[in-house]
Amino acid sequence: MVKSNKKFLIDANTLMAAARLYYAYDLLPSFWDIFGEKIKEGNVVLLDMVKNEIDKGQDELQKWVMERQDDFICCNHVDPEIIPKYAEVMQYIHECGFYNEKGLDSWAKNDVADPWLIATAVSKGYTLITFEQSAGPLNSKNKSGKVKIPDVANYFGVEVHNLYYMMRQLGIKI
Repeated sequence: MVKSNKKFLIDANTLMAAARLYYAYDLLPSFWDIFGEKIKEGNVVLLDMVKNEIDKGQDELQKWVMERQDDFICCNHVDPEIIPKYAEVMQYIHECGFYNEKGLDSWAKNDVADPWLIATAVSKGYTLITFEQSAGPLNSKNKSGKVKIPDVANYFGVEVHNLYYMMRQLGIKI
């Protein structure tokens, strides 16, 4: 069994895609049982804003997370250690020249977890787990309207992987 010392910070899309696309509860309940056990080992971190996004779904995923919320390492985004990093993330996307107003505005909304995920990963040394993909080569002459987690995280030196990487690191086999 693989045992990782890494702490994995999970983006909402990772859990939502797993629940709704790849590992439906009625087809692969073993994934959720094994994942639930791995969470108890203390390697999986859930940001409060991600939990809020999941809670909006009021579905099986929301119930599953609620039943295990005490097993996750929970992280509050307004932690004094995280707030300055959040400011750095926002300053970077405003000053780097790669994003147009639409992109900048999308990450400036109070309920958007993405910049907080990066700030949390930077300040706590977490590996970020998301299914979001890079926008590809960024260019200041053709500014993007979509700010993507992997692109910004890369600038800050945050390790970003998908669910399958985390599953391998934690030894999750179904």
